[in-house]
Amino acid sequence: MSNAMEPGTQMPALGFADADGKPRKLTDFVGKPCVVYFYPKADTPGCTSEAKDFSALAPDFAAARSVVVGISRDTPGKLAKFRDKYGLSVILGADSDGSVTEGFGVWIEKSMYGRAYMGIERATFLFAADGELARVWHGVKVKGHAAEVLAAVKALG
Repeated sequence: MSNAMEPGTQMPALGFADADGKPRKLTDFVGKPCVVYFYPKADTPGCTSEAKDFSALAPDFAAARSVVVGISRDTPGKLAKFRDKYGLSVILGADSDGSVTEGFGVWIEKSMYGRAYMGIERATFLFAADGELARVWHGVKVKGHAAEVLAAVKALG
């Protein structure tokens, strides 16, 4: 994780397409607290739970004047199906060229059944309204995570 972002870092102007294929940049969200969470693959059990948890708290994140963006390497089309299937209300980003996951240092070597492969680390980054990275969670466990992130957003004031 040598290129992992550290608190105090400014939000990078990395681009992605949202679930509708609309081009976005992370810096579009400067001006309000921004939660950027990374998940391995849409429509898998842990990733679905995490997206549903963030979506369930979307009104609370909105009340705290913040935005939540979930990013994976899935295609916009797959993300649109994922969003529609579960009624997700957070922004889902497709990092098709890998620049966002690599820029955040979350494209890492993983292993399953003794086989090494590259994949996305489940991690969350909280940026303050001025675009400065305030908090990082690596190796996220899904249960209770969205609520913990919401508490951190509220603590930013």
